[in-house]
Amino acid sequence: MKKLFLLFFMLLIFILYLPAADNITGLWHGIDEKTGQTTMYIYIYPYHGKVFGRMVATYRDGLLKDLYNKPEVKAEKWAGDPYYAGMDIIWNMEDKGKKWKKGNICDPKEGKIYGCELWKEKGNLIVRGKIGPFGRNQTWLPADKSELPSGLDYGNPSEWVPVIPVLK
Repeated sequence: MKKLFLLFFMLLIFILYLPAADNITGLWHGIDEKTGQTTMYIYIYPYHGKVFGRMVATYRDGLLKDLYNKPEVKAEKWAGDPYYAGMDIIWNMEDKGKKWKKGNICDPKEGKIYGCELWKEKGNLIVRGKIGPFGRNQTWLPADKSELPSGLDYGNPSEWVPVIPVLK
């Protein structure tokens, strides 16, 4: 009986000290790897113990487009032709220790879905889209709401319900 109690106690201590993934919720901006320019603003938000990522603003032809002024550009490869801004592009990410894993990320322009991993490194968010063991990383930088156009109201992320995109 003492051995069983000791085993239970050791297991409890192990579980309590498991590393947790960093908090990645908040506003981030994606960077074009070739030009170094911001291409989009993404809000990572929690929902039922998982995290999701919604585009709140995008750039096109050097101009910021957002939910407020309803950009003309739509994600035509997805059911319902949603606007890029307002579309969830990351979904069902689970805390798996040092990283968020087991979810997906989509390329809204190409209409492709990939496995995804997210983690923080030096204050930035590393976003890895992958197929099996193969993939590539992008670095997203922390952003502040003051960088967005005045009048942009993307709502309250704590009230958001994920809308997972579906291909046509």
